[in-house]
Amino acid sequence: MDAEEILAALPAADVPGALAGVRHRGTTSLAATGVSAPGGDEPLRPDAVVRLSSNTKPLIAALTLRLAADGLLALDEPVDRLLPELAQRRVLPRPSADPDGETVPARRPLAVEDLLTMRMGLGFVPEGPCPTVDRAAELGLGFGPPDPQGLPEPETWLARLATLPLLEQPGTAWRYELSFAVLGLLLARAAGRPLPEVLADRLLAPLGMTDTGFVAGPERLVPAFVRGEDRGLAVLDGVADSRWLAPPTFPDGRGGLVGTAADLLRFAGMLLDDGGEVLDPAAVTLMTTDHLTPEQRAAPGAAPFLDGGGWGYGVGVVSSPVGPRYGWAGGLGTLWYSWPGHDLAAVLVTQVLPPTASVFGAFTRAVEDALGR
Repeated sequence: MDAEEILAALPAADVPGALAGVRHRGTTSLAATGVSAPGGDEPLRPDAVVRLSSNTKPLIAALTLRLAADGLLALDEPVDRLLPELAQRRVLPRPSADPDGETVPARRPLAVEDLLTMRMGLGFVPEGPCPTVDRAAELGLGFGPPDPQGLPEPETWLARLATLPLLEQPGTAWRYELSFAVLGLLLARAAGRPLPEVLADRLLAPLGMTDTGFVAGPERLVPAFVRGEDRGLAVLDGVADSRWLAPPTFPDGRGGLVGTAADLLRFAGMLLDDGGEVLDPAAVTLMTTDHLTPEQRAAPGAAPFLDGGGWGYGVGVVSSPVGPRYGWAGGLGTLWYSWPGHDLAAVLVTQVLPPTASVFGAFTRAVEDALGR
């Protein structure tokens, strides 16, 4: 199985260009196809820098486990010590209730693990209207595509979040996304340094992920696009005017990173190698083991995102015909999965929002068909 095989299986008309990377039994291959912009003639280069969007989350989860190993935090400790703004939470009777209405006290404090497992009690509510999520969007907390210049600075962001009640009791329900923004703030306070510095020193540098970070240079950055109702593509974020060219106002642990396919493959390889010199094997097991109950996986807030799978720390965990796989996708068109039983990791990189099921599905089928042969 190599990167060229994956690219050959993709429906080329759905994206202007794509990158693929495979690490199989220690051997790595990278390949590119298509162009960097629709209608253009500039080939998409294999070392292109792209917006990782939600593939930021696995890196933030790994950083959490690294800082826990250093004794800077404990997974079962309340967040109150580092984030006192979130102490003594109040909880709504139901997610659709008025955030200014009746609430009850949280039965226990939020814990660090609640953030890792996205069971903090706040996040997306795909099952229906939610006035609290509407309020969060009005407060500028970020409920859309990543925008490193569109959020308030961290202290202001956290103070605004603290005005909102929880939708559910801590630890009881899986809600996508918001908890990893909180987790990034907690890690910065635990280390006493800005999140970009902590991530670079404790995770990216040891792994040789030299092209990953919260800021991109224009030399290899490629534009990102959004798909319209007519399926045409419009520029979401360009290159010369990219919002990733300057340090972010809010280093966002949900989806703020840029990087390359090769770097993402290095991270995946570290997990396949039982953490290498970065994480303890037990930490890798924690990351890649489903922590949800069957009821949480099937709940309306989780099912559209998990699609029958579970959730570890920063990664989805799925059963497949060729064995368990774990990994995650980014809304701007990045996808990574590892099949540990086959010592294989594969990444796919495009820059189109939203990614199409045809492209992501072709990627997964190509890998699993090859593994099943």
